Amino acid sequence: MNDSDLAKRLRKLSVPLHPIATGKEARLEKIPDIRCVLFDVYGTLVVSGSGDVGTAGVADQQDALEESMSACGLAPPGDPMPQADRITQMIKERHAKAKAKGLDYPEVEIMEIWEALLLEAGRAPVPRETVKELAIEYESRINPVWPMPGLEEVLTVLHARNILMGIVSNAQFYTPLLFPALTERTYMEWGFKEELCVWSYKHGEGKPSKNLFRVALTVLDEWGVQPDQVLYVGNDMRNDIWPASALGCRTALFAGDKRSLRLREEDPDVKAVEPSLLLTELDQLLECLA
Repeated sequence: MNDSDLAKRLRKLSVPLHPIATGKEARLEKIPDIRCVLFDVYGTLVVSGSGDVGTAGVADQQDALEESMSACGLAPPGDPMPQADRITQMIKERHAKAKAKGLDYPEVEIMEIWEALLLEAGRAPVPRETVKELAIEYESRINPVWPMPGLEEVLTVLHARNILMGIVSNAQFYTPLLFPALTERTYMEWGFKEELCVWSYKHGEGKPSKNLFRVALTVLDEWGVQPDQVLYVGNDMRNDIWPASALGCRTALFAGDKRSLRLREEDPDVKAVEPSLLLTELDQLLECLA
């Protein structure tokens, strides 16, 4: 099963999901000389049922796992059924090992977790493509997503204005597939530059690691774009606004969905951080870019 087939599977599992108003008041202003806009994905470009990738805490995770196993032909009668809580445990174990080696914000590769889970449950090795299908089936059940209102207009206008676009996101292999699944275009077809798209699972680190942002900013520096000419848009004060601000970027806090807005008001790291903009609708971004 190739990426196109996986995207079709994602689309089939997706249903419309609407943002929930946060009650926040937009704070908008014209920001001149922005040459690049970098985006978060979950809770910013797409509505996220759980608020972010890998953070679902639903009570029926085991049901979701068993349904996913059945959908992939991995639940024959009498076979041992993996336990959904082991997914979280395995992720925590790997995070702890990475932190012990000095990595502050480790990220896992979810395929490794799924393969280990199946082997631990006594299953014979499962073809990698089937494991990908299983991961997509499960994620779609515990963290349903849908395009954020205004997404297509924003991407279309930014691309038409020749503003560079990139992504810095906590992500797994299925995250880039959300674009063809939900919008019928790949992220590159929307105008995102591959060199400016930084997916956490490929780097072994997650936000708020500044290293992920530095990957994109290093490329932009080679292209003659300075950090203060970059606007980063995200829904999390700690994971998005704090690291981007610390590296000299302008920032926009997206407060468009109650599920995913993370103000982190008790976090000391963000107390002195003020985003350049506060957006309550994604398309408000367009009126702020002079």
